[in-house]
Amino acid sequence: MAAIRSTLAQMVAKADRPAVRAFFLSMAALSGALLLALYSSAAAELGQIVLASTTALAALGIAGWVAVTLVPTLARRTPLRWIGFRIQYKISREGWIYFGGLLLVALAALNTGNNLLFLILACLIALILMSGILSSISLSGVEIRLLLPDHIFAGQSVRAFVELENQKLTLPSFSLRVEAAGEKGAAPSAILEKPVYFPYLPKQERLQQSIPLTFQLRGVYRQDAFRIVTRFPFGFLQKSRRLDLKTEAIVYPSVQPTPEYMELLPVLQGALESITKGRGQDLYALRDYVHTDSARLVHWKATARSGSLMVREFTREEDSRVLLVLDPHSEAVQPSATNSLSAAAPINARFERAVALCANIAWHFYQANSMLQFRSVGFDVPLAPAERNIFAILGHLAAVQPLPIDSEQKLIGELASNPEIFKIIVTSQPRGFFPHAVWSTSYIVFLD
Repeated sequence: MAAIRSTLAQMVAKADRPAVRAFFLSMAALSGALLLALYSSAAAELGQIVLASTTALAALGIAGWVAVTLVPTLARRTPLRWIGFRIQYKISREGWIYFGGLLLVALAALNTGNNLLFLILACLIALILMSGILSSISLSGVEIRLLLPDHIFAGQSVRAFVELENQKLTLPSFSLRVEAAGEKGAAPSAILEKPVYFPYLPKQERLQQSIPLTFQLRGVYRQDAFRIVTRFPFGFLQKSRRLDLKTEAIVYPSVQPTPEYMELLPVLQGALESITKGRGQDLYALRDYVHTDSARLVHWKATARSGSLMVREFTREEDSRVLLVLDPHSEAVQPSATNSLSAAAPINARFERAVALCANIAWHFYQANSMLQFRSVGFDVPLAPAERNIFAILGHLAAVQPLPIDSEQKLIGELASNPEIFKIIVTSQPRGFFPHAVWSTSYIVFLD
C-alpha cells in the first residue's frame, strides 16, 4: 500500500497540471457534445426538426471549440519521444525453433479441426505477443551515459563507466546489453569494444558498470551511437534500440620512457645546464665536473684545493626560458594529405616517434615542476608552470598529424627570429634542413 501511495505521489508531483486540466475539460466537453448528438438523433426521429437542428449545431460547435482551443494545448504538452524509438528485431535460434513448432501445431489444428489444438495454438501466439510487449517495455524509458576519465594515455589501462537510467515510474527493466552501434556497412567505433550486461534495472534508478579500456594508439576516438539489446523474457526475439550519444575520447601519447628518450635525457640536461646556468651572475654552488660541462665553468682554485675538476653553478635568471617545439613537417606526407587523426588513419612511424619523444620531454618538465612553453604549426602554449599547460600540450600531441614540407616554413623562420629563447626542437625531417640561426640557440632532436 505504501509503495502504491509513493508511486501515485510521484505521478502527481510530475504531472503537468495545465495539461491535466485541459484533458479533463476536453473529455467533459466531448461527452456533452455526444449527448447532444444523441438527443438530436432522437428528436429527428420524433419529427422535431428545429430542436434536432439546434442540438446538432450545438454539439458541432462544442466539438469545434475543443478542436481549436484544447487539442493544440494537449498536443504541445504531449511527449512524443516514443514515436522516434527505432526498434530493430532479430529472431534468435531458439525463436526459429519455437516458430517451427508453432507451424506444426497450426497445421495439425487445421487438418484435424481439434479444438484443443486451436486452444494450444492461441496460447503459443499469445506467448509471442507477450514477449514482444514485455521486451518493448524493458527497452522504453532507458537512457545511457558513458563516463570516461579526464586524461587517457595510449597503452595505459583505464576504468570507464557505462550508466543506465530507468526513467519509468512503475516498471523495471530486465536483461539489457549495451554495445557500440555503427552505421550500416561501417565498423563501429572502438571506444566500447565489448558489450556491457545489466541483468536488472530498477524503476527510477541508475546503475553503473565499470569496464576496463585500453587504447593502443594516440588520437581522437569518436562514437556517435550505442545500442541497447534485450532478449527478455523468453529469448525468442532479440530487440534493440539505438540511442544517439556523441562521445569523444582524447588519447594522449604514451609518456612511458622510450629507449630514445633515455639516451637523449643526459645530453638534454647538459645542454639545458650550459644555457640556463651560464646566464646568471650570482654563484650558486660548486660541484664535480661532468663531460657535458663547458670549460668556462671550471673553478680553478677549488680544483687545486680538491685535486679534481670542480665547476661553478650560477643562479638562474628570471628571463631564462626553454621552448619545446614539435616540427610536424615530414617528407613521407604528400601535399594532399588530411590534417585529421583517427584510430583508422595510416601511421607514419617516423612521425609517431617524434610525437612520443616530444611527449616524454614535456612530461619530464612537468615532473620537474619547470616553466614550460610549447609551439607547433598553428598551436602555441605560452610560458607557464608545466602543471598548468601540460594537458593542453598533450591534447595537441594526441591529435597532431604530419604535414607536407612546404617552401615557406613559417615556424622555422619565427624560431630563428627569437635568439634569446633556448629551444628544444623535435623533428622527423633529415639533418641539414634547419638554418644556422636556429642551430645557435636550439637543441635539435633528429630521429636518425
